[in-house]
Amino acid sequence: MKVFQLGYLLLAVTGIAAGQGTGNVDRKATEFTLSNGLRVIVLERHQAPIISFQTFVGGGFVNDPAGQTGLARLLGRVAFKGTETTGSRNWSEEKKALDAADEAWARMQSERNKGPRMVPETFDSLRAQWRLAEDAAQRQGNPEEYSRILMENGATGVHLGANWYGLQAAYSLPSNRMEFWFQMEAERLMHPVLRDFEKERAAAVEESAKQQANPQTRVLDTLLASAFTAHPYRVPAVGWPSDLPELSRREGRAFLEERFVPGNIVMALVGDVNPAEAKRLAEKYLGPMPPKPMPPVVRTVEPPQQGPRLVQLDQTGQFLVAIGYKRPSYFDKDDIALDLLRGILAEGTSAIAYRDLVQEKKIAAALQVVSSYPDGHDVSLFVFFLAPAPGQSVDQVQRAVDELLGRIRSQKLPDSVIEQAKAQAQAAAYQRLATNANLAEMLALHAAVYGDWKKLFTLIDDMEKLTADDVLRVAQRYLIPANRTTVFTAYPGMPVRAPRASGGGQ
Repeated sequence: MKVFQLGYLLLAVTGIAAGQGTGNVDRKATEFTLSNGLRVIVLERHQAPIISFQTFVGGGFVNDPAGQTGLARLLGRVAFKGTETTGSRNWSEEKKALDAADEAWARMQSERNKGPRMVPETFDSLRAQWRLAEDAAQRQGNPEEYSRILMENGATGVHLGANWYGLQAAYSLPSNRMEFWFQMEAERLMHPVLRDFEKERAAAVEESAKQQANPQTRVLDTLLASAFTAHPYRVPAVGWPSDLPELSRREGRAFLEERFVPGNIVMALVGDVNPAEAKRLAEKYLGPMPPKPMPPVVRTVEPPQQGPRLVQLDQTGQFLVAIGYKRPSYFDKDDIALDLLRGILAEGTSAIAYRDLVQEKKIAAALQVVSSYPDGHDVSLFVFFLAPAPGQSVDQVQRAVDELLGRIRSQKLPDSVIEQAKAQAQAAAYQRLATNANLAEMLALHAAVYGDWKKLFTLIDDMEKLTADDVLRVAQRYLIPANRTTVFTAYPGMPVRAPRASGGGQ
């Protein structure tokens, strides 16, 4: 099946939790919580002398403070730039330079905030001071040392970054390097130094510009900004272009100070690991981390949508259509039925939406269906993303999708279709958990998100219980015009005929 590769969008699609139904694997897992609140999950797999490690810190894009969008993503970029003891040629001198740079930056912003009363000469002088201090800090810092040490100790599969709800760091090591991992992670969490902040901030600004120039990204970002009026999902994951250049290292440190709280951290170790030894090392290196109050959570709830929304983007180039339907979070009982419906529509050779819209009606040249975009922690979107075939209009595309969903809502699907989708989902679950690294990631995510890593192994059982009635119910309740937001691109000369505001296809 031809589909779009949507980059970070695909990373957010956990779908059916993609990891259930793994026999008695859960019986080999243990969990312990340190006295300061930090949780550790250990799963023994002794097939090879390797351990995969995953650290999940609650705090992602949705937690960016107002005016500081893009901060969590930027912090993900500097996560392995070192600590006070690793990555510095002379920490006392580097700290002085970093503090001087931060002070100069704060004074620059203060002067700029005066607006028309700003004195350009004062601002330029402060900027020169900031530049000199940054240069001094760079001379004392060695931001590549942390990663180099990891590689020298056999680290593979190094992954770090941020998503909508967390900061993640993961890699695998030979099992005899477990103590090394605990030591490095403890230092990273307790004494982080945001080296290369200026360099990575400039890279983030450049990335944002490229994203804005990408038609697919523009459509998806506009879909979120149009579908969500209150929730942080409406903010681009990379941050608003006006916020990024103003982000400061002090703001980054404040974010980490708030988020690097033991009770807000979940770690998972999967592989050739001894649980008792893991607990001993965790208490030795992470136990000294002082307990703190848990950070605030997002309180903003997206208000109910009152009717269909339609947004046109004028641009030259590819004709694209994104159609999103409001759906509940993955804490809702209907979550797994919506995931199954996505599989029925878009997975395998018998995928209903692909067969109907691409193969038979030739409405679309390419299609992707996502069950929960951009993330399922809160009310999100069930999305159809299409590249219409030549000569089609957005009206024709919308009508075709409405007709397809009208059929799905009007009668139960055959049991054979339901069972095939379940089998495909289970096969995908086994495949994704074939590696220690994937399993470590999913254990940490489920512990952090659901509050219980065992949910990873029970969701497949929940899917087995679904029936055609469940799929019909969620289609009738959520995939309706009142919940719909449509975004499409238009360019000179293309046959555009906007869908009726009433929505149609009910």
